[in-house]
Amino acid sequence: MSNKTNSVNSLAIYVHWPFCRSKCPYCDFNSHVRVSIDEDAWLEGLCRELDHYAALSGPRTIGSVFFGGGTPSLMSARTVAGLLDRIGRNWSLPDSAEITLEANPTSVEAEKFRDFAAAGINRVSLGIQSLREDDLKALGREHSVKEAKDAIALAQKYFRRNSFDLIYARMGQICADWEKELREALDLAADHLSLYQLTMEQGTAFYNEYRRGKLILPAEEVSADMYDMTQDICTAAGLPAYETSNHAARGEESRHNMTYWTYGDYVGVGPGAHGRLTVEGQLHATSQRRKPESWLKNVLESGHATEHDQRLDRQTMAEEMIMMGLRLTRGIALSEFQARIGDPLAGYLDQNRLEVLLDQGYLHMDQAHLRVTGKGAPLLNYLLGELLA
Repeated sequence: MSNKTNSVNSLAIYVHWPFCRSKCPYCDFNSHVRVSIDEDAWLEGLCRELDHYAALSGPRTIGSVFFGGGTPSLMSARTVAGLLDRIGRNWSLPDSAEITLEANPTSVEAEKFRDFAAAGINRVSLGIQSLREDDLKALGREHSVKEAKDAIALAQKYFRRNSFDLIYARMGQICADWEKELREALDLAADHLSLYQLTMEQGTAFYNEYRRGKLILPAEEVSADMYDMTQDICTAAGLPAYETSNHAARGEESRHNMTYWTYGDYVGVGPGAHGRLTVEGQLHATSQRRKPESWLKNVLESGHATEHDQRLDRQTMAEEMIMMGLRLTRGIALSEFQARIGDPLAGYLDQNRLEVLLDQGYLHMDQAHLRVTGKGAPLLNYLLGELLA
């Protein structure tokens, strides 16, 4: 994996398209269902916010662009092309940049994928979530298994780089069921898979059902066994984990997500989007207004809808870089930490607790990296609490 994501000049762009056909019961993302959408107005608004951040960032080279949501594949290819054109006008957008679009099988057809490729998309991430009909229904998904498989085939036809998501540790799922489904997924996959355990996020329909005892998840030890099995099977198939929930063949890691995990700079535009942008040597944490209508009104009136813009101190930057970096299988590169923060990593960790966790085999440290071991990976949140206390 290249360290170029953390180059001072490299910048990632995240574009949030907040609209979906329906709201999934497990989803806590900033997504909304609307009867109609004025795409011309949204293109204008997103372009204005890109202009605003380009003025702040100054000349930079774009390493990646990610269209997330929501369901960005509901956008027209014309809107995607317009946004990429504006990004190319505001910054340097080389042919080598990774440009990803998230898509749902229900909004995919051959013609649309062909048009997205012509607009400049070169990587697609599909929200499949399950290869079982009953579980798709239980998860509130609107597509069938056949539609999912057709979408995967189309993605592989039109884009050399592609990925899809699955959710496991679902209601009623046992290890044998997940093993069979995972092996099916690996037969379908190209070079990247995102595999997430189902979690109950506050504010979702699933969370409310879970609190009322109407939704039962696998026992903690069963979920842990599923996680371990996932690592073993994916590694044997040539798609080892490079991050807690992401698996890829060597060189096929998501460059955009690597920017987050290596604490590089990125601009976030669109409702609820977050960013980390260095302006005149100072890192700023930004976030945009969440409600689509409020966001659009603010942008068309003021050129942006930034709700929060906080200059981060060195302590906060260090803590964020530790929290993100320990999600990576390779861990935190000590030299990258020193270059980004200006101080050695050791100064931001509780040394006594670090020694205990190293001795217990939850962490490993050498001259180049601090990383979480396979034994420690399921306990990442606990380990972070110990290290940063």
